[in-house]
Amino acid sequence: MENNDYTAESIQVLEGLTAVRKRPSMYIGSTDHRGLHHLVYEILDNAIDEAMGGYCKNIGVTIYQDGSVSVQDDGRGIPTEMHPKYHKPAMEIVMSTLHAGGKFDKKSYQVSGGLHGVGLSVVNALSEWLEATVWRDGMEHVLKFRQGVVTGTMEVHAPTIDLVKPDGTLGTGTKIHFMPDATIFQETSFDYTTLETLFRELSYLNKGLTLVFEDRRSGRKNTFYSEGGIVDFVRYLNAVKTPLHADPVFLSKTSDGVQVEVALQYTDSYNESVHTFVNNINTAEGGTHLVGFRAGLTRTINDYARKYSFLKEGEEPLAGEDVREGLTAIISLRVPEPQFEGQTKTKLGNSEVRGIVESAIYEQLSIYLEENPKPAGSIIGKAVLASQAREAARKARELTRRKGLLEGGSLPGKLADCSERDPAKCELFVVEGDSAGGSAKQGRNRTTQAILPLWGKILNVEKSRLDKILKNQSVRTLITAIGAGIGDEFDINKARYHKIILMTDADIDGAHIRTLLLTFFYRHATPIIDSGYVYIAQPPLYKLKKGNSEVYVYSDRELEEKMKQMPNSVIQRYKGLGEMNPDQLWSTTMNPETRTIKQVTIEDAVEAEMLFTTLMGDAVEPRRLFIQDHAAEVENLDV
Repeated sequence: MENNDYTAESIQVLEGLTAVRKRPSMYIGSTDHRGLHHLVYEILDNAIDEAMGGYCKNIGVTIYQDGSVSVQDDGRGIPTEMHPKYHKPAMEIVMSTLHAGGKFDKKSYQVSGGLHGVGLSVVNALSEWLEATVWRDGMEHVLKFRQGVVTGTMEVHAPTIDLVKPDGTLGTGTKIHFMPDATIFQETSFDYTTLETLFRELSYLNKGLTLVFEDRRSGRKNTFYSEGGIVDFVRYLNAVKTPLHADPVFLSKTSDGVQVEVALQYTDSYNESVHTFVNNINTAEGGTHLVGFRAGLTRTINDYARKYSFLKEGEEPLAGEDVREGLTAIISLRVPEPQFEGQTKTKLGNSEVRGIVESAIYEQLSIYLEENPKPAGSIIGKAVLASQAREAARKARELTRRKGLLEGGSLPGKLADCSERDPAKCELFVVEGDSAGGSAKQGRNRTTQAILPLWGKILNVEKSRLDKILKNQSVRTLITAIGAGIGDEFDINKARYHKIILMTDADIDGAHIRTLLLTFFYRHATPIIDSGYVYIAQPPLYKLKKGNSEVYVYSDRELEEKMKQMPNSVIQRYKGLGEMNPDQLWSTTMNPETRTIKQVTIEDAVEAEMLFTTLMGDAVEPRRLFIQDHAAEVENLDV
């Protein structure tokens, strides 16, 4: 393949590297777990860009025992010759100057994910040390940096790896090895599962690419490779579901330089699972490509339904939510000039993309439905049933409507509300049963803390349509208490509490109720999780008493340690929250000054989808295997 003259002259400098260390969150979003892993994503973006251009077939990512990480590819290698204008090696400019790169003029890269040209330099600036190695022209070029500052001149020597390829030509590539700066990041330990999830996605989005991931801290190693691309991705997502048609539908079209690829498959699920990507970037917040996909899908399904009399004359058309019920889809675009919102690139803004995607879906899916009448009948039939259920749900929804935050419709009788009216200061404790509810009501701070007891187990919403969900008393009580609605009508601005704390017993029943509640929030009130409003209480498991001293213990591991410090203590095991008196419940679990609560977040939508489907869906075998695989990780499970 042509090299496109990717040389030192391709590198343009827009401004110097300043303020990155002072304001890292401006460039990587945060300095917590998410920001730390974003460092790897930034470097990986460059290797993937080489793969999209057809120059790279292999990528290796290694976590070393000292906690450092390297990303190596067999792409063209960063240019190493002296830059004609800046009189420095081009790779030094790329590594140490903000907005320096080969992605601005569209000559070196037709399509790119790392368009801002800040990735490598930002990683460099936020690293304790970084070593860049480039193989070009049969030689190895090495530059070393500390906290973004080059520590010497570029070393050029004979390669330490075999560059000769099977066809006899010399190979090229780039390796970036770095140690995150502990003075900047709250944590510096990379999580294997977080990175593994990303690499699996990338292998599906770039069929034919081999991605090897090794963690030398634990000895774990995995190779990701997909021949079927996003079709395999859909099969992976639907592995624990029951498809309505055997094979995923693959649609593709290129228009005005924009490449559109879509793989979709309907299942008997009631939930929609659609994931969008642009130039391999996971656009978790959607954008114009998702809007275009939905519009094209709805128009195509309705046209087919009318043409073949699934919809009678005069009947209302199928709504978007009807045609997306049970849909699993991957939308992958290659866009030459993507307009992302922010450096973290979670939403696409290109207005022209909407029409391109809508047209592509309408044209390609219409052909598929005409040529495959049996799957088409299953798909349309499910949408029609969903439409009928939606009308039933509309009637049931009226029961849960509230006119405002507090005025208008009545609050549930079970709710012991707080007196504060500012949602940002209000907490709702969702507890199970009379006993725990009574203790919580007596022990709470009545100004800011509300208590909602739920009787029995909430409905498993994974297996139910909205009309059935809204007939469940516990669900209706929860929706009305929170006050923000449900599903497409959910309005986060109407939430009456900015902390919703799930406070269930530390036994198997309590864990099940908590999972059922989380499933409800994830499926029908996702913004409340996205906004960081959902928390899990951490009540103590034991109380140790020796003489006049009392100590509360929150795990079996902690119990072992405390018993060594306090031998012959009297141990009280708390089977349920109701066994604690109000003062104990307040001091251990509810008092903001002393309690421990865990915030619920969705780190990765694909993995969350798989987890909820596996744990709460109809298929038994995947759930059994999941439990077997993860049984050893479970603590404090009282069976």
